[in-house]
Amino acid sequence: MSHTARGTFEVTLTPLTSELAPPMGGFSIDKTFAGDLVGTSVGQMLSAMGGVEGSAGYVAIEVVTGTLGGRKGSFVLQHSATMDRGRPSMSITVLPDSGTDELLGLVGSLEIQIDGGEHRYVFEYSLPQ
Repeated sequence: MSHTARGTFEVTLTPLTSELAPPMGGFSIDKTFAGDLVGTSVGQMLSAMGGVEGSAGYVAIEVVTGTLGGRKGSFVLQHSATMDRGRPSMSITVLPDSGTDELLGLVGSLEIQIDGGEHRYVFEYSLPQ
């Protein structure tokens, strides 16, 4: 059965020291989720800037731990995003078979919305009965 979770999240990105050559950079990700998903996540991001303003991309992996729809556990989100001269394209999906505990079998995709500096999520997901 399909479900939709909605809420907000706070995110902290911390630059990682690395030997990546510009225009690449790395960041650690720390999030706190509120709403239908309550919990925290940790992860890492690799990003790069294009040669034209407004063009960039990133990939990231984050492990989310908390309660989703009343079920406790953890799962992994895989991010892939591109900004083409200001036009965004983003895919954030649950890594297959990454759900634990009461979130075993979780599948889905998450959308990030930023409005006035507030980060919101819409998470379309399903779980086995």
